[in-house]
Amino acid sequence: MNVLKVDQPHQAIEKLIANIEKVLIGKKQTIELSLVALLAKGHVLLEDVPGVGKTMLVRAIARSIGGDFKRIQFTPDLLPTDVTGVSIFNQRTMEFEFRQGPIFAHVVLADEINRTSPKTQSAMLEAMEEHSVTVDGVTYQLPQPFFVMATQNPLEYEGTFPLPEAQLDRFLLQLRLGYPSIQEEMSILTRFSSEQPIEMIDAVVSADELRGLQMEATKIKVSESIKEYIVRLGQNTREHANVYLGVSPRGSLALYRAAQALAFIRGRDFVIPDDVKELVPHTFRHRIILKPEARLEGETVDRLLSTVLQSTRVPIT
Repeated sequence: MNVLKVDQPHQAIEKLIANIEKVLIGKKQTIELSLVALLAKGHVLLEDVPGVGKTMLVRAIARSIGGDFKRIQFTPDLLPTDVTGVSIFNQRTMEFEFRQGPIFAHVVLADEINRTSPKTQSAMLEAMEEHSVTVDGVTYQLPQPFFVMATQNPLEYEGTFPLPEAQLDRFLLQLRLGYPSIQEEMSILTRFSSEQPIEMIDAVVSADELRGLQMEATKIKVSESIKEYIVRLGQNTREHANVYLGVSPRGSLALYRAAQALAFIRGRDFVIPDDVKELVPHTFRHRIILKPEARLEGETVDRLLSTVLQSTRVPIT
C-alpha cells in the first residue's frame, strides 16, 4: 500500500476545506469535523432533516480525495449481501466468484441506516470496524482510505430500527448540519441556479496522499495532563447522577484521536484543552444514555455534557 508524505500538510488540509466549501456553503465547522473523522480513520453519524446537504457533503469529500464513492440506500428489504457482496457460481470456470458490494469504496454514504433490519446494520457496522468483510469464509480487505458517513432522519421513527448503543459506539463523531442562514440560503440559490457545483470540483489530494496525512495526524503530541483531562471527562459522565450509561473507554480513545486530528487541521503539532472541549459534544453525545427519570425532568445529553465540561478541571498548558 502506497503512502505518500505531503510536503505541506496544512496547505493540503486548507485546499480540502476550500474545495468542499464550493458546494457546501456556510458549514465550515461541519466540514472540519468531517475531516477530523477522516484523518482519524473514523466514521460519522449525520443526524439531520432531509435537504440540508448531507449527500452533497459526502460526495464532495469523495471527489476532493479522488476516491471511489458509493451510496447505499437502506430499506427494510436490504440484505447483508446487498452491502458486502456475494459469491456467484461461474459455469464457465466451474468456480464461485466473489462480486463486490457497494461497501467496497473509499467513501460510502449509508443513507437512512436506521431503516434497514438489524442483521444488515450489523454487517455494515462490522465492515466499518474491521475494514474488511468475510463471505463464505474468505476475508476481503476494503480499500484504504475507507470512510463511512451514515445518515438518520431525527423526525421519522415509524418503521425504523434504531441503532443499539453498542453499534452507535462504532461512530467516531455524531454531527448535525442544521439549516443555513438567510444569506447562506440566498448564496445557495445563486450558486445552484444554473449549474451543479459538485460536478465542477476536482481532486486536490490523492488517496495515497490522504493516507500520508492520516499517518501524520497520529504523530500529534498529547501531553499527560491532556490525556488525564480526556479520561476524567469520560469518567465524569459515568459517575453523573442522571446517566444510566456513560462513555466507554472506546469513547475516550475516540476523543483522543479526534483531538489529534483537529490539532493537525489547525496547523499545530500538539493538542490543547480547547481542542478537547470543542470535540466533546460530537464524540460523547451518541455514547450516553440518560436515566428515564432524568429525561422526564427535561434533561438532555447536550445540557449534561455542558455541565460535565464546566465541572471538570481544565489543565494548564
